[in-house]
Amino acid sequence: MAMETHQASHEQAINEDDFGVIAWHEDGVWSVSRLMGTRDLSEIIELLKGQQTNGGAVALIAIDEEFFIVARSLGVNLQVMLSDVTYAAEYEIAADIIDMLDLPFPDEDDEPQPGGDISLLTDLGVNAMELEIMSDDLDLYPEEQIAALAHRLGFGEQFDEIYDR
Repeated sequence: MAMETHQASHEQAINEDDFGVIAWHEDGVWSVSRLMGTRDLSEIIELLKGQQTNGGAVALIAIDEEFFIVARSLGVNLQVMLSDVTYAAEYEIAADIIDMLDLPFPDEDDEPQPGGDISLLTDLGVNAMELEIMSDDLDLYPEEQIAALAHRLGFGEQFDEIYDR
């Protein structure tokens, strides 16, 4: 199943400081494509659900140099996690995720913390504790965090080929 680079349907969804990929797993093989619309939650969900494979699809997205998003679709199930919910006050995509997941909107003085389903990759070999530790690692940029995730999930080489910074 071939997938071309995804173009955003809305100009505001394209941001040169963001980077994202969508990866889908079928018959033991990962395929990876660049995700251009990194700030349009409905487009991301549509693309994930459009991958009707036996292994589902995963989106890894780095927003600016601030936080990352992991989203996964498997069958009719959609799971999303945000590395730091406090960015909901500054970024619409983070606020959209908070709203979609029905999480409390963070206060200005809240401590950074991940939110959503942080166990969404457990069956793929990345448990909730690993995602939480990665979310808390202030020494890594979000692009480095999602690159590490791609490698842990088994599609690191394909990720590296697409990541051009």
